[in-house]
Amino acid sequence: MGKKEMERHTISVLVENRFGVLARIAGLFSGRGYNIDSLTVAETENPEISRMTIVVRGDERILEQITKQLNKLIDVIKVSDITSVNHVERELALIKVAADGQKRVEIIQLANVFRCHIVDVSPDSLIVEAVGDEEKINAIINLLKPYGIKELVRTGKAAITRG
Repeated sequence: MGKKEMERHTISVLVENRFGVLARIAGLFSGRGYNIDSLTVAETENPEISRMTIVVRGDERILEQITKQLNKLIDVIKVSDITSVNHVERELALIKVAADGQKRVEIIQLANVFRCHIVDVSPDSLIVEAVGDEEKINAIINLLKPYGIKELVRTGKAAITRG
């Protein structure tokens, strides 16, 4: 049989909010040849603790190894694979789209259908702010491509467990 496809996992990591923690965690991944699909980091409700949401591909063996290595780091408080746990996830994208004349009206209508916001208007472009799960973000990007995406930035996934 062929090689098992690598599944995407969402890992939530609580860490001490200290200098160098992000570099150590990123180094752990790169040093072992694991690629990070997305990474978001920010303070929690406690300014001394940050939450990292890491999306990584791997089978159960790789995920177990990543979890063990993360838990060995001194600044790591808790590691959780929340992939199959009931959770809420969101991503933000800012999409600068070429827009003049009739194209501008069509892009605004498309943004409204996806509950996106127009956050900047210039004579030859619009910036669309899209918030949602990865599928929604990918869908709006694909629909805006024919208009000419001039620039695109995405945050990566932020996730939190329910309840």
